[in-house]
Amino acid sequence: MKKFLTNAFSIQMLKRGGMVNFEEIALEDIPADVVSAVGHADTAAVLSDMLGFEVPVNRISVTLDNETELYVAQLVGGRLPEGATTLPEGFSFKFYRVTIV
Repeated sequence: MKKFLTNAFSIQMLKRGGMVNFEEIALEDIPADVVSAVGHADTAAVLSDMLGFEVPVNRISVTLDNETELYVAQLVGGRLPEGATTLPEGFSFKFYRVTIV
């Protein structure tokens, strides 16, 4: 099973149509062996701090299929200030495991 960590979900990630399942999860449910597909340096830095392992900036395209789990870190509260390495007050992340049903 391929596992990717992203900071967003896009319909373009679907190989073809299908049912997509979004399951809200805890931070601790994100496996340390995920491949980063986080494209923003500040988001990657904050996630690295929160998760306790390096989340490198990695602007790659991800295709979601039956052999892929997508972990999405959805930022809530606005855009991170430039240079952020920790979550500013008033910001949070919601975490989701996204799979094809």
